Amino acid sequence: MSEGRKYALITPCRDEAQYARRTLESVVRQTVPPALWLIVDDGSTDETPAILAEYAAKYPYIRIVRREDRGKRSVGPGVVEAFYFGYEKINPDEFDYVCKFDLDLDMPERYFETLIERMEAEPRMGTCSGKPFIEVPDGELEPEPCGSEMSVGMSKFYRVACFKEIGGFVHQVMWDGIDCHHCRMHGWIAASWDDVPALRFIHLRPMGSSQKGIITGRMRHGFGQYFMGTGLAYITVSALYRSLHPPILIGGLMLWWGYVKSMLKRLPRYENPEFRKFLRRYQWMCLFEGKTRATARINQETASRWRH
Repeated sequence: MSEGRKYALITPCRDEAQYARRTLESVVRQTVPPALWLIVDDGSTDETPAILAEYAAKYPYIRIVRREDRGKRSVGPGVVEAFYFGYEKINPDEFDYVCKFDLDLDMPERYFETLIERMEAEPRMGTCSGKPFIEVPDGELEPEPCGSEMSVGMSKFYRVACFKEIGGFVHQVMWDGIDCHHCRMHGWIAASWDDVPALRFIHLRPMGSSQKGIITGRMRHGFGQYFMGTGLAYITVSALYRSLHPPILIGGLMLWWGYVKSMLKRLPRYENPEFRKFLRRYQWMCLFEGKTRATARINQETASRWRH
């Protein structure tokens, strides 16, 4: 492996037998394979452990660690807990990049090589990803909605120096949004792309549907936006946009209701006033200037904070 291109994948998973083999095959075919793939089996009760053991026996860079069965799938904080169960077993300084990576994905062969090339071309790039697509019944691929100013949660590829500087992931829903805003606060850049085939990957399970279905997932996302500190005006516009994507109308409505229900209950929010001030200003800029221009302006303003 080329010097400066060592990366570690850390994969929290539970009961992924339906998708695991396809994900494993797509990773072992990578043109730049991981130096380490640590898979955290979070108490699977299906055939997942047997499938993982089969691949770990064939590929020396695959290691499996197992957590006790907590009795259910748990997204958000549960995923982050399982990720850190693995992260704490590696020395991140031995790698250039670390990636939180799900076990329900089908990646193009040059996926990680392409991400590394883009990291190498832009030293301020702290986290990046490709973009997910889902397979529809007629065999076509449809994009899942995600902003180009974020790395997606199922494949968060991080420069180790950036991951350490921002303090990693928070243990709550929206961990995969809070981290990207922290990147910008510290002068790093977060991005995702699908401009080349190597960065278009297949998400085998629709986004937000892994625990109690997609409707519950949209409400959970609404709570997550509330927790993060998103303003009511921004979430309303976001919900209207989401209502145009499957599940049509109901998805956006549940997103909005998840936020408002949390607000009415006065649930706790992310206790970082500096972060929430930064987020609100950025979201107002997005509403008035558009997300692309607002992100470019924020990245320009915070460039002086980047000291690597």
